[in-house]
Amino acid sequence: MSRLAGGRYGKAEVRVVRVGRAAAPGGGDVLRDWTVSTSLSGDISASYLTGDNENVLPTDSQKNAAFAFAQRLGAVEPEAYALELARFFVDSQPPITRARVAVDEHGWDRVGTRAHSFTRNATLTRRTVVVHDETAGTSVISGVADLVVLNTTGSEFWGFPRDEYTTLPETKDRMLATEVSATWRYRSLDVDWGSAFTAARDALLEAFATTYSYALQQTLFAMAEAVLAAVPASCEVRLRLPNKHHFLVDLAPFGQPNDDEVYFAADRPYGLIEGTVLADDAPAAGLAWE
Repeated sequence: MSRLAGGRYGKAEVRVVRVGRAAAPGGGDVLRDWTVSTSLSGDISASYLTGDNENVLPTDSQKNAAFAFAQRLGAVEPEAYALELARFFVDSQPPITRARVAVDEHGWDRVGTRAHSFTRNATLTRRTVVVHDETAGTSVISGVADLVVLNTTGSEFWGFPRDEYTTLPETKDRMLATEVSATWRYRSLDVDWGSAFTAARDALLEAFATTYSYALQQTLFAMAEAVLAAVPASCEVRLRLPNKHHFLVDLAPFGQPNDDEVYFAADRPYGLIEGTVLADDAPAAGLAWE
């Protein structure tokens, strides 16, 4: 015997570009470039067990709603957009009790003072995930991905245990680089989303740059603490930091010195450091990380 333990379905990676005509201060355009993914759950077990689609809103309809809400709401912050879209699915479809809307925002920078010209900013991806449940409430998580940072010095790694397989030398001065994936959970929905995101991003960068690191774990904690301090509306920060190793190249065979100047940037394997930091008074997460 077997049973259905759970299920959800949706439309993944809808590419939505919304232009806010003359919506920027000074009259320039605002550009929102999003990858939107929706996922619905509720009374949909019959579609899995018998193929009965009576309660299944087509994923094509979800795609169309993603475009329609972009037009209706304007070039708003991704959190505001995801909240409205998630509520719509639950409110308009009685069998649907929970909606998850994820938005990745791809950045564009204005070209000088041009009102209508932009250049793609690949520095990071801004991330938003909203979960709206008709009984459990609503949660918002924001974050960044693909944010590559590097300190050329100010990092050590030593004092670790050794076994018969340890060959790594201790170091009191190394290059430290990582690709930051960070997410933070908000306490409520009463947030200035744009200002909060900017403050969190800046806090991450400042903490990475100013923390003298004895371990990437220590840097992770400092970065998370900085977000909680800079954004009081946040209560939990999760970080994923791959250690992008840089190894000194031995140039002695060529009769050349290498005084911490030439490195080999290794692609893989890499150390992977992950951690979660909570504010002392953080409320329960509920479905936030669902």
